[in-house]
Amino acid sequence: MNNNRWCLHTSPSPLHNKSIHSVPLMKCKFLFTFVLKLQNSFPIALCVSVPHRNMTKSLLNYFFFYFCFIESLITSQQTLKSNMKKKFQSVFEGITNSGNQTFLNQIYTELYITEGESGEVNNEHEVRQIESVTWKPERPETAIRHEDIFKPSPGRDEPIRTVMTKGVAGIGKTVLTQKFTLDWAEDQTNQDIQFMFPFTFRELNLLKDEQFSLVELVHHFFSETRGISRFEELKVVFIFDGLDESRLPLDFHNNEILTDVTKSTSVDVLLTNLIRGNLLPKAHLWITTRPAAANRIPAEFVGMMTEIRGFTDPQKDEYFTKRFRYKKQARMVISHIKKSRSLHIMCHIPIFCWITATVVEEMLNKKDEEDLPKTLTEMYIHFLVVQTKLKVIKYDGGTETDSHWSPESRKTIESLGKLAFDQLMKRNLIFYESDLAECGIDIRAASVCSGVFTQIFREERGLYQNKVFCFVHLSVQEFLAALHVHLTFIKSGVNVLAKGETKSKVLETRSHGSSEIEIYQSAVDMALESPDGHLDLFLRFLLGLSLETNKRHLGGFVAQTEESLATNKDTAQYIKEKMNNDLCVEKSINLFHCLNELNDQSLVEEIQQSLQTGSLSAHQLSPAQWSALHFMLLSSEKGLETFDLKKYSASEEAFLKLTDVIITLYPFCPLRLSGCNLSERSCEALSSLLSSTTSSLRDLDLSNNDLKDSGVKLLCSGLMSPDCELEILRLSGCLITEEGCAALASALTVNPSHLKELDLSFNNPGQAGKESLAALLKNPITALCLFCFSDSSPLTVDLNTVSRLLKLSDGNRKVTRGEEEQPYPDHPDRFDLCQLLCTDGLTGRCYWEVEWGGRIYVSVSYRGINRKGVNDDSWFGFNDKSWSVICSDDGYTVWHNGRKAFVPVSTSSVYGRVAVYVDCPAGTLSFFRVSSETLIHIYTFNTKFTEPLYPGFICRNPSRGSWFSF
Repeated sequence: MNNNRWCLHTSPSPLHNKSIHSVPLMKCKFLFTFVLKLQNSFPIALCVSVPHRNMTKSLLNYFFFYFCFIESLITSQQTLKSNMKKKFQSVFEGITNSGNQTFLNQIYTELYITEGESGEVNNEHEVRQIESVTWKPERPETAIRHEDIFKPSPGRDEPIRTVMTKGVAGIGKTVLTQKFTLDWAEDQTNQDIQFMFPFTFRELNLLKDEQFSLVELVHHFFSETRGISRFEELKVVFIFDGLDESRLPLDFHNNEILTDVTKSTSVDVLLTNLIRGNLLPKAHLWITTRPAAANRIPAEFVGMMTEIRGFTDPQKDEYFTKRFRYKKQARMVISHIKKSRSLHIMCHIPIFCWITATVVEEMLNKKDEEDLPKTLTEMYIHFLVVQTKLKVIKYDGGTETDSHWSPESRKTIESLGKLAFDQLMKRNLIFYESDLAECGIDIRAASVCSGVFTQIFREERGLYQNKVFCFVHLSVQEFLAALHVHLTFIKSGVNVLAKGETKSKVLETRSHGSSEIEIYQSAVDMALESPDGHLDLFLRFLLGLSLETNKRHLGGFVAQTEESLATNKDTAQYIKEKMNNDLCVEKSINLFHCLNELNDQSLVEEIQQSLQTGSLSAHQLSPAQWSALHFMLLSSEKGLETFDLKKYSASEEAFLKLTDVIITLYPFCPLRLSGCNLSERSCEALSSLLSSTTSSLRDLDLSNNDLKDSGVKLLCSGLMSPDCELEILRLSGCLITEEGCAALASALTVNPSHLKELDLSFNNPGQAGKESLAALLKNPITALCLFCFSDSSPLTVDLNTVSRLLKLSDGNRKVTRGEEEQPYPDHPDRFDLCQLLCTDGLTGRCYWEVEWGGRIYVSVSYRGINRKGVNDDSWFGFNDKSWSVICSDDGYTVWHNGRKAFVPVSTSSVYGRVAVYVDCPAGTLSFFRVSSETLIHIYTFNTKFTEPLYPGFICRNPSRGSWFSF
């Protein structure tokens, strides 16, 4: 014991504090030892030194009360943990009161949680958001374990007070918080936390008109803590689940400032002050929300934003493996899901996995595995059928063979459909008794619905039996809303979507000209008008319900109509016409999902056939066909490791049309744009891509495009961005001179930390350009470690091919057209025409320059070109084995297979210099005019070379004194 202080110590501490209390001490004379043994706890030893006997009574009273406080804390904590275990150890997948319970620890599958940016908000339909995640290849991200949600990430020292976790409906936010709480209650994790208080905004909504202090609010929900009135020195976690369901104003700007935890005020004021840190600043807060509501809390009050991405593909497999007793069944389900893009996307949402498992399990039990649902509409129809049959057997005393569409079942489903539609139009996802009354639904009838169809519509009870209603998932509400629209028209001819009218306005009927096709057209128009895709899934369901096959699945409930087949064709055509408008990628993709629901894949099949035959041309594609290409790329089962534009269309138009897809689908995989006829327009788009916060492009190949210095300068604005992460840049053969090199050097000086490799081969940088970039290699702050320039490749004449009409000089590096034949020996490779080939076949990339005078052909050819005779089979440029540029004082013309290409470049000189650049793997052959160390593009061939290429030359017109040298 320290002679200068007396201290109260617990060993070990029941609440993990090494020293709970300490006060100054005079010289001590008396020593007292107390031992407190609490039920189901460890003993606490207390040693006290007292300076005077007359202080003993007051100290004993003090420590008696202190021990009572400690005992109260421990007892409250143990009782709270016990109740939490009872509450959260069992869950009902998708529902809360359906009978058989499942232990959370047995079925819990770890979710993919990542750290995001504070305040990031996405207002799009959540299926769009799930799709956008599935489009992107896996990127290096650090997953966060749920038990570490409050632990700072590496490199971050300051503690995290408030964590917000966002995720789409049904992704598993609530189950995640329940697992977090259960692990704490079972003494598995986070035992440094003294108390954990999980709230839901659904329950808090019911108290929006009540007055509480913060302490009273805690006691109101957690009566186990009523013996505790101060939480300031305790480590406490508040969990607020479902911010998106909050009907509290959460007015951070105008609410009063409150720092007293015992002062009563509205729940809204309590929450804003708790989140601000005015109340219990040392407490930790965890708030969950759907993405659209994330901005309801200002970013400055959120220490860390996390996102639940749902199940990864391995986690889906793990879920179904746990869900099915037999591995063969699990493998069958996994394989089936992967065959359908729509189903595979939705299975990122855990609750959809549960819906899928429920349907498939029932169908497998009936040996109906060949007809497993292939579309979303089929899946939800089967889900409805399964639940209706369950009602007949479990509640109505029926059998498997009884009809499941009893009058009572139909009435219940119709009531739920009407509620789903009305509330979907109002964007309400949870309903209180007043909401149901506004929709004309009797509260007792709603309770019957939730009691019978517990896996579709549920009723939750908060404190004092306050009722909250909702559908088990937004997609179920959207399906039932679509079913309501469909049933209403079939039964009464009423189109509730006409002109955007709802039930409160004048409704058109069939007698007023409304028809089934108008319903679908109205729905398409409404969905396209929604900026956030609010009705995307509703539209898919509505169109899917029009199919005869799906109507048969609902046999006995939905009547058949004679015009369905024609209606489906008309609807599909209407959708295709809409695609020809200028739609964003997301809207186009949803329309393709709609066509899938209508069983129409014609547009995609057209594009697939064009790609297979190599006949896809950017200039011939309609907007709808471009959308089909978008959809096909986004729907590919395997993400491409590299995006090569030439596989689709080697054109600038194709690149600009596909930019959105490239940004979405390939934000960080190598981008191959070599030889795609790109210009400054593309450089501007690429600059935006490089500077985008959503792009992590690291490898870009722009070789063999006429970008010139002006295009490179535009590209450099993106390279200078702090968000640019590009590591490899290939600009070979892009007509770049000293000016472009200077711009690159300047950009890499501004942002020196990423680019490691720069290829500037086959350009004309000049000495100054080379020196400016070479200086970067010596700069220690730049990441650049390799850059490449090139000089002309040496050529060697194959003497066995030289025509006797050609004369060699200057060590066989100059060739002149002569009047007399040269005495070359006979050889089968020798040309009769006045032409020759070089010795080395080219299979890679090569560049050379040639000086010329008179009239010459600069060519490349396959080795097998004909050597004998004076005909097109032998003449460079006039057969399918050779390519040529003709140089003369008349200008330049380009030939291949006897066809002449238009060339805008002209010259009035009888001599000049041309350059040739060939990239055999890329299939590009480019000709340039060299003028004052500047390359002027003549023409580029884009093809597929099937053999090595040999440089060749023709000298014509001896009267002009034709010659060339290299």
